[in-house]
Amino acid sequence: MADDKRFAVLIDIENVSQRYIGLIMDEASNYGDLTIKRAYGDWTQPASASWRSILLDNSIIPMQQFNNTFGKNSSDSALIIDAMKILYSNNVDGFCLVSSDSDFTRLAATLKEEGKIVVGMGESKTPNAFIKACDSFKVLDVLYKEANGEKEITPEVKVPVKRSARLAKKSAKAAENKPKSNLTKLATIEKAIRQIIQAHDDEEGMNISALGNSLQRRYPDFDTRNYGAPKLSKFLQQFECFSLKKIGNTTYINIK
Repeated sequence: MADDKRFAVLIDIENVSQRYIGLIMDEASNYGDLTIKRAYGDWTQPASASWRSILLDNSIIPMQQFNNTFGKNSSDSALIIDAMKILYSNNVDGFCLVSSDSDFTRLAATLKEEGKIVVGMGESKTPNAFIKACDSFKVLDVLYKEANGEKEITPEVKVPVKRSARLAKKSAKAAENKPKSNLTKLATIEKAIRQIIQAHDDEEGMNISALGNSLQRRYPDFDTRNYGAPKLSKFLQQFECFSLKKIGNTTYINIK
């Protein structure tokens, strides 16, 4: 995307952690010039205190919204209203909507219908409806762990037969309590790659850059870093059913 595109970054602080702010700004800046940066929340609440110095450091404007009704997030409405004002003032080419809340699904879809680029950002618990409504979706907790080397590794442990049933029950309970990830499964991506290559119908293979663009359109959350690969070519090497070959500076993929 062109560097001169103008973007509005709108952050719902009640549904995203302040520890991601550096990652949010870095990812958003890849799409263009961040001309509007706003964060929505009730700044009178103690929970928002950790955000205050971060806003100053990143020139983000805090937008105050009191939660007048218990259990209701008034910031959602304020963010949506501001997004529509920005949309119709025609000041930007795209929006970065930062939240893990499905309440922004309709907003994302409307902005796309109006010809704007929509980049969503949130944690892996974000509902699929919001993810699919965006052109691209960045999974912040996964990218944060990848950037900081916090990879989850499950060691292979030999469990004594006597204790295996008890430990299995404990593991099952832990799995139930673990937050669910809505990341597109590898098996789904593998199937899509096969379909895309077959539709391309070229004996030489398909340019992996074109393949990456097709995957991004199908799955807005597709980012090779979500799967531990720094770039697309490394990500594709894990699939035994595909072959890669380089011609000049271009890499092609084909079905074996």
